[in-house]
Amino acid sequence: MLDVNEIQKILPHRYPMLFVDRILEMEPMKRAVGIKCVTFNEHFFLGHFPGRPVMPGVILLEAMGQVGGVMVMCDPEHRDRIPYFAGMDRVKFRRPVVPGDQLRMTAEMIKYRGNIGKVWTQAFVDGELVAEAELTFALT
Repeated sequence: MLDVNEIQKILPHRYPMLFVDRILEMEPMKRAVGIKCVTFNEHFFLGHFPGRPVMPGVILLEAMGQVGGVMVMCDPEHRDRIPYFAGMDRVKFRRPVVPGDQLRMTAEMIKYRGNIGKVWTQAFVDGELVAEAELTFALT
């Protein structure tokens, strides 16, 4: 298990763009499970539907991608590289994510070849699927 301090040693992201609080399970280059506690104090809630705050879908995708990024960058071969989004496919948002929700995000490697990889990601709140996407990344 990795806490936010250990995640910051792996990912280059910092506040306000770090969206993973903990990694619960990890198999480098295979799968990872991460947690994001969504609070009312998140900066994006200031302007994303004031009075009825909803986590923006792009932020949700970024959080799911960061779980995949930790999975990739925990491999010693990739520690000094940075994964960048190269594509998003089969993206589906099932229900809004609101303050008070705890996201449990999974990332599973679909394929990796050269500097390009694909991960299948899902996000759950209370066991209910709230989003899913196939994310393509390029390592630089």
